Amino acid sequence: MGLGRRTTGDPGPWLPGFGRGQTDAVIVKNVVTRISLVAAAALVLTTAGCAAPAPEPTASAGASASSEGAVAFDADALTALFEEQAEEMMLPGAVVIVRTPDGKIEVPYGVTEWGGSTPVTLDDRIRIGSNTKTWTGTVILQLVEEGKIALDDPVSTYRPDVPNGENITIEQLLTMRSGLFNYTTTLELNTALDETPDRVWDPEELVRMGLAGEPYFAPGEGYTYSNTNTVLLGLIAEKLEGKELPEIFEERLFEPLGLAHTSFPALADSSIAEPSAHGYMFSNNVDTMDGSALSEEDLAAVAAGELLPTDHTDDNPSWAWSAGSGISTAPDLATWVEALGGGGVLSDDMQQRRIESVQPSEGEGAYGWGVAGMGSFYGHIGELPGYNSFMGYDPETDVTVVVWATLAPNMEGQPAAAIIARSLIDAMYDGD
Repeated sequence: MGLGRRTTGDPGPWLPGFGRGQTDAVIVKNVVTRISLVAAAALVLTTAGCAAPAPEPTASAGASASSEGAVAFDADALTALFEEQAEEMMLPGAVVIVRTPDGKIEVPYGVTEWGGSTPVTLDDRIRIGSNTKTWTGTVILQLVEEGKIALDDPVSTYRPDVPNGENITIEQLLTMRSGLFNYTTTLELNTALDETPDRVWDPEELVRMGLAGEPYFAPGEGYTYSNTNTVLLGLIAEKLEGKELPEIFEERLFEPLGLAHTSFPALADSSIAEPSAHGYMFSNNVDTMDGSALSEEDLAAVAAGELLPTDHTDDNPSWAWSAGSGISTAPDLATWVEALGGGGVLSDDMQQRRIESVQPSEGEGAYGWGVAGMGSFYGHIGELPGYNSFMGYDPETDVTVVVWATLAPNMEGQPAAAIIARSLIDAMYDGD
């Protein structure tokens, strides 16, 4: 999934995620190959009672192609594509924002609770999973600019407990090339998430689980998406700043960009401020380690209203911490990813270096200093139980795409928001 639930390996050649058990590569392979959603009979939504009629979308009319001719923008077509896919996947709630030089759409879909009647709005908060990694990476780069840390510093300078830490650099933590084991793939963690979803996890516990696992490879000799990297970076940022991460993010990122509806909760805080949308999952965490597609029998039961998902809205997200505990809204994510991909939180030089740091790994993801490359887009995807979100910005065409969904994984075991985002991007870029 998004945060680290599923990744035993890479986040995939197009879309990174968080992943806890099953590899993100497994999920994303279904996304990358020119996504075509096959609606089986059990997925036809003739009986779905969970989604109220969607509110009228906000859309500004635009030309059929951008002024540079690079992107086709048709507000009605994009809205229809989004709503069609959301309905096919029986999403209780979803939001899409697309911004281009020729116009934009801002479309809420469905309801905030399964079977409820409160319509989703653009102001609804969700858990954003691994999109949080981009905050952590940005803070580290700001500290680099301020001379408080260097990209080529060995991790052992700040964390003597990291095995072989004298040969692992801060940059390798940022780029997922340290080789450190991903703690979120352990049966220990996933079992605990199912049995005690309200448990408060200390980041040091998470690091210990990661360091106890055998490294995937020698530092710099490969690429594997590991949440252990980002938790270590969060702890290092706190050590350098002498402050807790919620305060660091607020001062360095949220306030300067006006992200008034974005937050990073304290470890013991399981709440989401209102308005918010509930997040749902049909499987449990242990089951998703090996895949989470529903059987045909289960799909039929869902369509008949006989099988209901579980509500994970109030699960404590501290197990994800600096790698995935963030909360935000679609408009705030759009503002953030435009700064992430286009500049505004780093110096021009550091911003350019960050973009240039995004390098593909053989058959795997394109990843850089706490940011993913997805075609011509820069951003990330995130997932926690019940929530999947995508944010991407293309600096060449000035196009922004944000999608979130509140069924994660979807009933085919896939990341709904990422699938929808890919389809919208393909439609605008004529499938290129």
